[in-house]
Amino acid sequence: MLTTRKKANIIKSVQVHTADTGSPEVQIAILSRKIEDLTKHLKSNKKDNHSRRGLIQMVSDRRKHLQYLAKTDSKRHKEIAKKVGLKA
Repeated sequence: MLTTRKKANIIKSVQVHTADTGSPEVQIAILSRKIEDLTKHLKSNKKDNHSRRGLIQMVSDRRKHLQYLAKTDSKRHKEIAKKVGLKA
C-alpha cells in the first residue's frame, strides 16, 4: 500500500507542472508502483486470488493510459516508460 509520503514523492518525480496530480504520466507512475508492491505480495501469498484480480485490473488500466499517451504524444510516452522502467 502506498503511503501519502511515497505517493507525493512519485508525483513530484514525474509531474508535468507544479499542481499536476492527474496527468497520464502521474497515473502510470502510481499504478506501476502499486503493481510492483502487489507483485511482491503475490509471490509470498500465491492463493490470494482477490488481490490477483486487482493486479490484473491495474495492469489493464496502466496499459490503457500508456496507449493513450502513445497515441497523443509519443515523446512523453517514451519518457515515462523510461522513468518507470517499462519497455517503450
